[in-house]
Amino acid sequence: MPLYETVLIARNDVSQQQVETIADGIATVLEAESGSIKKREYWGLRTLAYRIKKNRKGHYMLLGLDATPAAIKEIERQLSLNEDVLRVLMLRVDEIDEAPSVILSRKGDERERGFRGPKPAGRFESGRGGNGAPRRSYDDREEFRARNEREEQQRNNAGVPASSEAE
Repeated sequence: MPLYETVLIARNDVSQQQVETIADGIATVLEAESGSIKKREYWGLRTLAYRIKKNRKGHYMLLGLDATPAAIKEIERQLSLNEDVLRVLMLRVDEIDEAPSVILSRKGDERERGFRGPKPAGRFESGRGGNGAPRRSYDDREEFRARNEREEQQRNNAGVPASSEAE
């Protein structure tokens, strides 16, 4: 029998058990048609690239199916009638890879990264950012420093010593 990979996206307000129930319904249709599910992966609740039927997130599930074309048509029909399913993609493949998919292996990498260390102090030059950086005073801002340097140069060019102005 031909092999298929199916990815379905369910609404975000259903539970993971309800998504599993949808997959169980697919399994019962396949068993009636002498097919089977070779691979079953729940990818979790993920953010969608764009809104689908006013949903921003969806439960993703990957299924590797061994089924007849008639069974695939019936599964597509049932999934299109199910209001909890937002999108379905079915592809015919040469073989079903038994290893975990790229999505699941990438999730494991994110968990392993863990703590990256403290953030550097003084990250923001404006003095508004926290991280323990001291707040810059009014006269430390760049435009005031430039203006003060310009005035000092003008005084030096005029021959007036800078200390006499303080008196």
